[in-house]
Amino acid sequence: MVDVAALAGVSLKTVSRVVNQAPHVQPELAQRVLAAAAELGFRRNHLASSLRSGQTTATIGLLIEEIANPFYAAIAGAAAEVARLHRTMLIIASSEEDPSREQELLSDLCARRVDGLLVVPAGDDHSFLHAEVELGTPVVFLDRPAGGLPADTVLLDNRGGARDGVARLVEQGHRRVAVLFDSTRVYTMRERLAGAREALAAAGVPADDRLVRDGVRDPATAARVVGELLDGDDPPTAFFCLNNRITLGAVEQLHRRGGDAALLGFDDFDVARLLPYPLTVIAYDTHRLARTAAELLFRRIAGDRSAPRTLLVPTELAERGVPRA
Repeated sequence: MVDVAALAGVSLKTVSRVVNQAPHVQPELAQRVLAAAAELGFRRNHLASSLRSGQTTATIGLLIEEIANPFYAAIAGAAAEVARLHRTMLIIASSEEDPSREQELLSDLCARRVDGLLVVPAGDDHSFLHAEVELGTPVVFLDRPAGGLPADTVLLDNRGGARDGVARLVEQGHRRVAVLFDSTRVYTMRERLAGAREALAAAGVPADDRLVRDGVRDPATAARVVGELLDGDDPPTAFFCLNNRITLGAVEQLHRRGGDAALLGFDDFDVARLLPYPLTVIAYDTHRLARTAAELLFRRIAGDRSAPRTLLVPTELAERGVPRA
């Protein structure tokens, strides 16, 4: 700032008033200061200013699980849009589904004095954030709830969406519905599995644990499991895949065999309309999920001190794939 003042031929106080956007600075002086600042590459240090004044840093943190995943990329894009409207910088970090890395990154973001946190959790214990929350850092969780920490949460209606989808399969006459998923350690998987079971129970369809397969983490495994089930003595007539990667593997196997089993998948995705097999997807608005969480976070930053709330984003059933000839 001393260098800017010398180049512009003004006082240090004038430079301070210009960079802090104080009112009643003569336009000609302001232009000289801004020109000198541009020439010298001067940028206002928001963090230093906030430490001195106790004001906000105009930054928020977003922790997601995997940057390359289109779902999380869409969340980051929507959160960035809301942050921009609030003239706030969004810092994005990826936990890679590692709880220890999640804790490390969230602690680092807090050390950088972000004004708030948006978190897609990887772990199930977030009690380490208690002190930060008590000191005034708002935290909003999305897609999955926090563990050991009362906090605002924005979730998909995982259970309701799964229940509606499986109920449609039952209405179509299917009583042997295979369910393929990753792991019940994942909140979304537990909720979707529970919704499927509720729909079958409500229709009086007896439970058959042989049709429930976990550990299905990628398309290749999904294709193999679908093949095994179809080769069984009493094969399923319908498959419910609890995420889009499982759905892709199921489509591959069913299309290869020329099968006619019904297919239901949780999660819509860009190429679902082009898949060479008809299917129903449980769709939702990812941008709405992220926008709702980001807007709630900025209300907290602005001073909303009401009790933590949980908001649900609805799902809907949509037909995808290429119909059979």
